Amino acid sequence: MSEKVVRDGKVAVLYSPGYGAGWFSWNTGHEGLLYDPEIVAAVEADDRAEAAAIAERKYPDCYAGGASDLAIRWVDEGQRFRIDEYDGSESVVLCDEDAWRTA
Repeated sequence: MSEKVVRDGKVAVLYSPGYGAGWFSWNTGHEGLLYDPEIVAAVEADDRAEAAAIAERKYPDCYAGGASDLAIRWVDEGQRFRIDEYDGSESVVLCDEDAWRTA
């Protein structure tokens, strides 16, 4: 289980909304990249270069190209979500935000 930053019942989820390179979608084997507290702190300090350096140090085979526009989405603790990606642009989709259909 990955260590997470939790504040007021919400978990910091890292994602890369810019086009070009995904953050988690290009590194699905490293769940820690979604939540890493050191990377969250770097993003909150507006230091994306440090976020990339931390990722490369802690997850040596990751691709940190998506760090340049990392963002944090605060998600209610226990809420199910997924990371959607199109052309490198990621979004956080909550389970109850999707319009599911039944056949």
